[in-house]
Amino acid sequence: MYEYIRGNIADISPANIVIEAGGLGYFINISLNSYSQLSGKKDTRLYLHQIVREDAHILYGFADLGERELFRNLISVNGVGASTAIMMLSSLTPDEIRSAVTTENVAVLKAVKGIGAKTAQRIIIDLKDKLGKIAESGQILLSTDNTIRNESLSALVMLGFVKKDAEKVVSKILQEQADATVESVIKQALKRL
Repeated sequence: MYEYIRGNIADISPANIVIEAGGLGYFINISLNSYSQLSGKKDTRLYLHQIVREDAHILYGFADLGERELFRNLISVNGVGASTAIMMLSSLTPDEIRSAVTTENVAVLKAVKGIGAKTAQRIIIDLKDKLGKIAESGQILLSTDNTIRNESLSALVMLGFVKKDAEKVVSKILQEQADATVESVIKQALKRL
């Protein structure tokens, strides 16, 4: 129904963004990859995918058309919902997902929380022919240690992890890598939780 939204970024976290457009604030779920591309910007244009359920109208936003197309391909697979697709796009880059599917690498897909062996195989079978070209993308975020910790924890809690467990993993990652970015902390935490 909606193609894109253009407006000012009122609030942004690794899991969602609020865009003010036409006097309204739109709450939009985003992936970690989109977050890394949008962080630091004052205004943006996000490509949208809307899911209408009986109890909610949910918007998902993507910094580029390629990521949205990959999201739509993922949710077309039986057993992969929007939350799982966003989790995949937050754990792996779109290029890594395409590569895993085209090379039939079940282990890479299984590393994502919520993806088992059967679902990974189903994704590969359903999407192998659809996914062809691999585009390069990605940016690195810079911020202070405390901000990195808070943003990482916020994103993990919004993705459904228990805060206590997430705090332990994030603390351990930051001890191991003092110069880690929010994106790298969250990706590593997703693999460890």
